[in-house]
Amino acid sequence: MEISNAIRESTQTLLMHVCCAPCAVYPLTLLLKRDPGLAVIPWFYNPNIQPLEEFRRRRDALAYMAFSIRSLAPTLTAPLAVDFSPPYNAGRFLTLAALDPVEPARCRSCYHLRLDMAARTAASRGIPAFTTTLLYSRRQRHELIKEVGEEVAKEHKVEFFYEDFRKGWQEGLEMSKKLGLYRQRWCGCVYEAS
Repeated sequence: MEISNAIRESTQTLLMHVCCAPCAVYPLTLLLKRDPGLAVIPWFYNPNIQPLEEFRRRRDALAYMAFSIRSLAPTLTAPLAVDFSPPYNAGRFLTLAALDPVEPARCRSCYHLRLDMAARTAASRGIPAFTTTLLYSRRQRHELIKEVGEEVAKEHKVEFFYEDFRKGWQEGLEMSKKLGLYRQRWCGCVYEAS
């Protein structure tokens, strides 16, 4: 799928919600290689990740990946500028999860929390579209992510760029190993930790 004309004709900028570095490396390199003129802003907002130490590991791994990705995407001349501005607030996630503690309702609440904030951020910055690295994982609910993404995009008057990045699962796995990225074993949700 090509980046839509709406993005291309405006600022050629895409806000990419990033859940973690291993899930980001394939979508980022794919988009940057496909369209070197596209500015992709990796944006880290994940109040679902617990405990705080795990959140910090994933944040730090993303910072390292942003600096190191140039070896995989030669068109980049500088490290990616990751936006870490949203503060960590596990309380927001825990409040929502308590209302819907069982899958898939809990997952929908979590997707909505993060994608709504991504759409809101894109709209407030004049960025015409957003996407998410959640679309890379084989373990996520793609139809639900797409549904929620389109819903919040419409609400905030931006575009949700959907692409099934799972096609690059193995390639992304190899890239993350090559970069020596921290690889977690669960989505970050306290309900899934084991």
